[in-house]
Amino acid sequence: MSSENGSLDIGRRKQDHIDLCATGDVGFRSKTTLFDDVELVHDAVPELSVDAIDTTVEMFGKKLTAPIVIAAMTGGTERAKEINQQLARIADEEGYGFGLGSQRAMLDASAGRDPTYEVRTVAPNALLLGNIGAVQARASGKAALEDLVGRVGADALCVHLNPAMEIVQPGGDRDFSGILDTLGDLVDSLSVPVVAKETGCGIGPAAARKIAGVGVRHLDVSGSGGTSWVAVEMLRAEGDAKNLGVVLRDWGVPTAASVLVASSVKPRFRTIVATGGVSSGVDIAKAIVLGATAGGIARPVLQALTEGGPAGAKAFLARVRQEIASVMLLVGAKSVAELRHADAILGPGLERWRALAERSAGKKKIRRRL
Repeated sequence: MSSENGSLDIGRRKQDHIDLCATGDVGFRSKTTLFDDVELVHDAVPELSVDAIDTTVEMFGKKLTAPIVIAAMTGGTERAKEINQQLARIADEEGYGFGLGSQRAMLDASAGRDPTYEVRTVAPNALLLGNIGAVQARASGKAALEDLVGRVGADALCVHLNPAMEIVQPGGDRDFSGILDTLGDLVDSLSVPVVAKETGCGIGPAAARKIAGVGVRHLDVSGSGGTSWVAVEMLRAEGDAKNLGVVLRDWGVPTAASVLVASSVKPRFRTIVATGGVSSGVDIAKAIVLGATAGGIARPVLQALTEGGPAGAKAFLARVRQEIASVMLLVGAKSVAELRHADAILGPGLERWRALAERSAGKKKIRRRL
């Protein structure tokens, strides 16, 4: 395949992703995030004023006004440029984190796609997360990745793990060996923190231990229950690949379970971002009680932007922030640090995942909040 045709294919794929995520039927069918399996315990006497609630958190040296990250979505097309700049501007103005979509298209210098990822002109102060596929990271090496980070001014680099998506994607990757060594090497050599990131299939106990074992201390679980990227690629595929997508559409570890599992691993992750089907401040609050640092929201923000423009996206995120603060008041947590220790009752679905994590780690018991 020529470089030109390859560039066209990437651009077409990125545009398909935007269209399908904004309006397509690409959700999980029977699997949920399992946030419904988390019941936070109401405190009728919180002894707090609404005005005293502090939703701020710090991530990668940047202070966020709330534990909200506008999660990775897109890049590589003119429409992607518009989306990235509109949402990054909101992140900068409102104090949220912002994640770029895969920067793979930037590896082809002849394609001229850099401007679709350039958001520092409109978001000079926002927490900005770069993004590259693990397979591309393995092939590119440190110097090329350092260049990708520098060209966008990223505060950290997400290295995404997406084998289920790739084996359904037309022309997708097939060799996922050497990824752990790549992650470990980047942790030791890259100038910014490395975030291991799934893309909608979540993180189970074995994966969490392997990732932590090579020195990665930052994780975006991107669990199942929200957008199924297998379903996205299924709708683009034909023949056997489409059939495989139908069978694997609901594959993965639910987001709430992924956070619970990741928070039990030692050595501990310093950052856990809960993405994958997160759609409200209540979801983010529950994720934080389970062990997350912040919650990442992608498709609902894109849909709000598509339907209401930047004002619609900003209003949606303001509601999410208000919901987080409201839940904090109702569980008696003045700060996000206190929210992490709020009482919660877990349903049978999450209890099964807890038991699996304990067996896998050889532990007697993972601390249980009742």
